[in-house]
Amino acid sequence: MQRFLVIQTAFLGDVILATPVISELKRLYPDAAIDVLVRKGNESILANHTDIRQVFTLNKKQGKFSEIKRLVRLFRAEGYDEVINLHRFGSSGMITWLSGGKRKVGFDKNPFSFCYNIKIRHEIGNGKHEVERNLELIAHHGAEKLVKPRVYPSDADHEAVSHLVEQPFYTLAPASVWFTKQLPEAKWVQLAQQLAKKGIVYLVGGPGDNDLCERIRIASGLPEPANLAGKLTLLQSCALFSKAKRCYVNDSGPLHMASAVNTPTTAFFCATVPRFGFGPLSDDSEIRETLEVLSCRPCGLHGGKACPEGHFKCGNIVIYET
Repeated sequence: MQRFLVIQTAFLGDVILATPVISELKRLYPDAAIDVLVRKGNESILANHTDIRQVFTLNKKQGKFSEIKRLVRLFRAEGYDEVINLHRFGSSGMITWLSGGKRKVGFDKNPFSFCYNIKIRHEIGNGKHEVERNLELIAHHGAEKLVKPRVYPSDADHEAVSHLVEQPFYTLAPASVWFTKQLPEAKWVQLAQQLAKKGIVYLVGGPGDNDLCERIRIASGLPEPANLAGKLTLLQSCALFSKAKRCYVNDSGPLHMASAVNTPTTAFFCATVPRFGFGPLSDDSEIRETLEVLSCRPCGLHGGKACPEGHFKCGNIVIYET
């Protein structure tokens, strides 16, 4: 039996974009044991995933080296045939280096890539999707070049949102960790007002997004139950997305959640650009961005906490839901 460890300790969306690697390994090796390492807080998105044996977590709020030592001890005991590191930064590279895996695979940008038996070039900006880049790490096994991400809301997750899906509805996920990835608040208000003429509108996000969602709800005249920020788990949100007429998202985690349940998706790209490779993968999906050519765009892989030019013109995206 082959034993694999897949490492992705970045953000939620990155974990979702790692699921094609997991599903391809299971397709190629049906009897394989596939374990996954993610940062603490992201593990729940992988619940019910039948291709995964167990999920380990890296608590980045604990002492880095004590956490690495703890995980390395566990991984050496497992005796992995292959450790596949999708993350490109030092802590995951050190874990890979010390894991005891017989074969180590990862991207060349990781500072510990010197220890990799197979090293793949990671290039952003050429239009290749991140899923395609990830799958290149297991191309030596005969993996497909593009496989869609998947997550698996349980029956209980669907039941938890059943009262919300009885009538046609739309979901809006207006927040992002990076402010310049976020469509301006006034644009979300405009969108909510337009969509409310066609069906129910729900605002979704984490607990930290509640204030933003509440301001949008009030300004757009939506009823109080429309603000679901912090009220649903990750997989309950995915269950909700799966029944939506359409999901409206930024270039952020909810975009990939929508892709993972293959729901119709509209993604707004402000400071970042689609050619970075993080666009939606739903069968019915579209990308909207400013029509203005801006010399400052993109201003970075993740955008920033504020527009470095002070004008945020990349957020001037036309809203035209009729």
